[in-house]
Amino acid sequence: MLLEAAATEFPRVETIITESTYGGPDDVMPSRAESEKLLARIINETLENKGKVLIPVPAVGRVQEIMPIINDYMKRKIMKEAPVFLEGMISEATAIHTAYPEYLSREVRHNILHEETNPFQSDYFTIVKHPSLRQSIIEGDPCVVLATSGMLEGGPVIEYFRNWADNSNNTMIFVSYQIEGTMGRRVQKGASEVTMMDNQGRLMAVEVKLRSETISGFSGHSDRRQLINYLTQFTPKPERIFVCHGEKSKTTDMADFIYRKGRINTIVPAAMETYRLL
Repeated sequence: MLLEAAATEFPRVETIITESTYGGPDDVMPSRAESEKLLARIINETLENKGKVLIPVPAVGRVQEIMPIINDYMKRKIMKEAPVFLEGMISEATAIHTAYPEYLSREVRHNILHEETNPFQSDYFTIVKHPSLRQSIIEGDPCVVLATSGMLEGGPVIEYFRNWADNSNNTMIFVSYQIEGTMGRRVQKGASEVTMMDNQGRLMAVEVKLRSETISGFSGHSDRRQLINYLTQFTPKPERIFVCHGEKSKTTDMADFIYRKGRINTIVPAAMETYRLL
């Protein structure tokens, strides 16, 4: 929604460095339309059950994609109307998006510069400006909270999770990749209990009864099909491709596939390995 499609035609291409987060053979993303409908359905079901929705998000990129969708769906009555609270560095990062619309898609840029319409502002949105306001949200009516960090490894999302985890009417919606070993990954995989710090810095066990859902289509990472289509459509054909930023099995599998499909020299660099590009 925020950015133009990636370019594939260049005057000269020698080396491409690509990520491979979702580069495994089984990594297939749903379409954006499917993901938006699923988001609306999950939020509607939770609000109808008088529950609260917690969406852990990275402060940059993902949340700026989610905010206009929630605003639009609530305005069109596709999603039940409810207050949406924004916590953490979200407002600061969003302000930077608004201040530099020339880097955004043509439609978003036009809305900001010529229609004076800010896609990141809404009557539904409330910025939580101080931690002292959290308790009233935690104890209040059904709502949606977008809070950092995206993997439950710190930030204000932790306090909401600690207070809402034991209620099966509440829902956690993951919209970003959860790295193995993080608390987000454990909750995503269905952990019934997690250990975390309380407000006094002491370890405590938290029972997890809330509903956990994952919507992959909002990820900032392309899936395997999208990556390979992009890499094999370059004009001119690149001389070499470096595959990095992914689990080891995915980087090597994707590199092998690209070589077989495109007959392009494909390299998976090891940690600290150095290459000289001439």
